[in-house]
Amino acid sequence: MTQLEPDTSATPPTPASAPGSAADRLEAERAAGGSVVEVSFTVNGDAQTHTLEARRTLSDVIRSECGLTGTHVGCEHGVCGACTVLIDGEPSRSCLMLATQAIGAEITTIEGLARPNGEPHPIQQAMMEAHGFQCAFCAPGFLMSTLALLDENPSPTEDEIRDELSGNLCRCTGYQSIVDGVQCAVRARNEGSES
Repeated sequence: MTQLEPDTSATPPTPASAPGSAADRLEAERAAGGSVVEVSFTVNGDAQTHTLEARRTLSDVIRSECGLTGTHVGCEHGVCGACTVLIDGEPSRSCLMLATQAIGAEITTIEGLARPNGEPHPIQQAMMEAHGFQCAFCAPGFLMSTLALLDENPSPTEDEIRDELSGNLCRCTGYQSIVDGVQCAVRARNEGSES
């Protein structure tokens, strides 16, 4: 029995989908008739400018260009709320927005919640104390929505909490532990303002 020798004379094929450099990607976009734009916004206090395809969503740019992968992408239809970020203080579904729609905006992602010394934000701490999440894939969206709620209404009722968070989906908890976490954050905030 003879052993077959590998044919080394042929060059292995390069996959057609192999990712190229950003410059290659942008050139391919232009060649296909697409638009390339420059976007500038502030993310968690950091001014950023990116040149990218005009068709890119804000969630994609936050994750890939800004390197902030805490903004999760779930349904990509704006239903689950996992991609929620604050745009000029308002909760927004970043998977439904083009990055060009955020030009000039102040964007806050989940990474922007922690204190500069690394301590968790009081809302994050409250959720941990209440065991608010299980798998926590939905957590960034819930936390950003909670921050917006408490900035607007520092002492919401349980019904107001449930109403505000009804746009976010969780597959693990049954929601009660998340509501408990928000109520814990409200108590902590009220106790802090009294002292």
